[in-house]
Amino acid sequence: MSGYTSIAAVRSLPTSSRDSISNIGSPEPEQLGSFVAERPSHKLVVILHADVVGSTALVQHDETVAHERIQDSFRRFSETIGAYGGVTHEIRGDALVAEFDRASDAVCAGIAFQADNSQVNATLEDDVRPEVRIGISMGEVVIADNTITGAGVVLAQRLEQLADPGGMCIQDAAYLSVPKRLPFDYKKLGERRVMGFDEPVRVYAVSLQPGGVIPEFETLVQPQAAALDLPEKPSIAVLPFTNMSGDPEQEYFSDGITEDIVTELSRFSELFVIARNSAAVFKGKQTNTKEIAKMLGVQYVVEGSVRKAANRIRITAQLIDAPVGGHVWADRYDRELEDIFQVQDEVVQAIVAVLPGRIANSGAELSRRKPPANLSAYDYLLRGNHALPRRGESSSKAIAMYRKAIDLDPQCAAAYAGIAVAEGFKIWEGTRYDEDPFTRAFENAREAVAIDDNDYRSHGVMGLIYCYGGEHALARRHLERAMSLNPNSAETIGLWAMVLAYSGEHEAAIEAYKRALRLDPFGQEAVYPEALAESYYMTKRYQEAIAVLKTMLDLPIHYAHQQIAMCYAQLGDMAASERYRKIYYDRIPENYDEIKFFESHMRMFLHQEDRDHWLDGYRKVGLDI
Repeated sequence: MSGYTSIAAVRSLPTSSRDSISNIGSPEPEQLGSFVAERPSHKLVVILHADVVGSTALVQHDETVAHERIQDSFRRFSETIGAYGGVTHEIRGDALVAEFDRASDAVCAGIAFQADNSQVNATLEDDVRPEVRIGISMGEVVIADNTITGAGVVLAQRLEQLADPGGMCIQDAAYLSVPKRLPFDYKKLGERRVMGFDEPVRVYAVSLQPGGVIPEFETLVQPQAAALDLPEKPSIAVLPFTNMSGDPEQEYFSDGITEDIVTELSRFSELFVIARNSAAVFKGKQTNTKEIAKMLGVQYVVEGSVRKAANRIRITAQLIDAPVGGHVWADRYDRELEDIFQVQDEVVQAIVAVLPGRIANSGAELSRRKPPANLSAYDYLLRGNHALPRRGESSSKAIAMYRKAIDLDPQCAAAYAGIAVAEGFKIWEGTRYDEDPFTRAFENAREAVAIDDNDYRSHGVMGLIYCYGGEHALARRHLERAMSLNPNSAETIGLWAMVLAYSGEHEAAIEAYKRALRLDPFGQEAVYPEALAESYYMTKRYQEAIAVLKTMLDLPIHYAHQQIAMCYAQLGDMAASERYRKIYYDRIPENYDEIKFFESHMRMFLHQEDRDHWLDGYRKVGLDI
C-alpha cells in the first residue's frame, strides 16, 4: 500500500500516533523558520521510496501495536539511510522518502534494512509484522521545506509497487550506475508501463547474493569536490550514445562506439577530453547538458545515438556549447555497418573542425590505432571492453571475448592488450600467483605492441607488466610512449602514477593521480587508487591512505582490508587494526596466498626503505615473514 494512498490507514491512528509518525526525520520546531524561508532547490539525486505492505490490515489487527512497529521500522530504516550517506526527507503515514547521491548507497541501504527488518520480524510472535517494499529511481527533484517532489519521486513510488514484500525494484538508470562488482543479484522484469509516464521503464529486482556480505558505507575521496575550473584548452565530454536498436543486449555496441570516439578525440593534445568512465555516470539520467558540463568541468558536450539493424547503422551526433546552451554542430550518418570506422573518423573530424582555435591533425594521425580488419572481430572486441572494467570474474569473460576477436583477426592489437590487462588484474587482485598469468600478460602485451606500435593502451599495459616485475626503467619508457600517443588517457596517467609511487617519487605520484582524476572525476577505480594509497602510506600519511583504501573495499580485491589494518597499526590504533584484519581473513578466498602476494608486492618497489616500511606494517598485523 502506498504512502500516497493510505490516508485512511493513517487517520485511523490516534492523533498523537499520527503526529509522531509524520515527525520522524522532520526539522525541530525552532528550525521551521529557516526551512520556510528557503527557496526550492533543484538537484539530480537518487530517490528511495519505501512502503509498508498491507498497513491497513495491520492497523485493523491491532492499532496500537501496528503504530509502534511501523514507527520502529521507519526509525531503524532512517538510521540505516543515514549510515549510508542518505537523507530521510519525509515519512508519510506508512511510506518513507529519502535521497542519496549514489545509487549504490541507496541499494546497499535498502538491502541492509530489509535484512535487519526480516530478523526483527522473525522474533515477533503475532501477525503484526511490518514488511516493506522499496523502489529506487534517479532524476531531478525539487526540495523545499524538507519536502521532496518531482517525477523521480513518483517513479520511485511506482517501482516500489512492483516489488515483492520485503523486496526492492530499481530503474534501469540506477541499475547501470551500481558497480556490478557489488554482491547483488538482478532479475530483469522487463519494460513496464507505469502510471504517469509516457515511456516504458526498464525494471530490475535486486537482492543480496547467497553468502554475500552487505558492503559498508565508505566516504569517497574527492580531491575535485570544489567547483572545477575550465581548462585553458577546449574541453569536451562525450556522453554515452543512446542505444536505439530496441535490444538492450546491444548496449555494449553503443557504449563501444562512444568509447572509440572518446579515444580518437583524446589523441589531440590541443584538447582536454573527459574519460568515458566519468561521462558514463550520466547514462540514463535526465540531466541537462549545462549541469553535466558544470559537474565535469568542461565547455562542450557531445550527445548522440546509435541504431544498429542487420548490416546497417545510423549514428546521430551533436556538439553543444553547454554554458551558452547552443548547438555548435549536428549530423546524422546512415551507412553500411562495414563503414563504422569511417563514420567514427568523420564524427571526430567534424567536432574538431568547429572547436575554437587551430587543432593540428598531424600528431593525432600519427598515433591512430589500426582498426580491426574484421567486423565480427570488432564486435567481440567491444564485448570484451564492456566486461573488462568490472574486474573479478568478468576478467575471464573479457578474455574469452578477446580471444574470439583474435581468432577472427590475428592482427587485432587491442584484443591482445585487453587480455594483458585482464591477466594483470588476476595477478594484482590476488587470485593467481603462478607464473602463467604473469607470462600470459607479458606475452600478450608484447604481441600488442609488436602489431601496432601506435596503440597507447598496448604501451600502457606493457608498462604495467614491467612495473609488476620491478623493471621500472622499462615501465617508464612504455608509459611515456603511451602518454605521448594519448595525452588525455586518465587510465594511462593513473598507471604512470603507480610507477612513480613504486619508484619512490611519492609526491609526483600524488600529483599524477590528481591529474588523472581531473580527466576522470567520477571513475576513481579506473585511475588506480592503489597508486594514491601506496603514496600516502609511504609518506606516513596513514589517515589519508585509510580514506583511499576504504573507497576500494567493494572492488574484487582482498588486500585493501589488510592494508587498512596496517595503517591503523602504524597509527597505534590496534583495536581498529584488529577489526579490519579479521574482516580480511574472513573474506579471502581459499586459493589466496598472502605470502605470494607479499612477495609480488615487494618486487615492485625500487627502494629498500620503502620495502622495509611495508614489511614493518605487514609484521604489525601478524604476517609471519
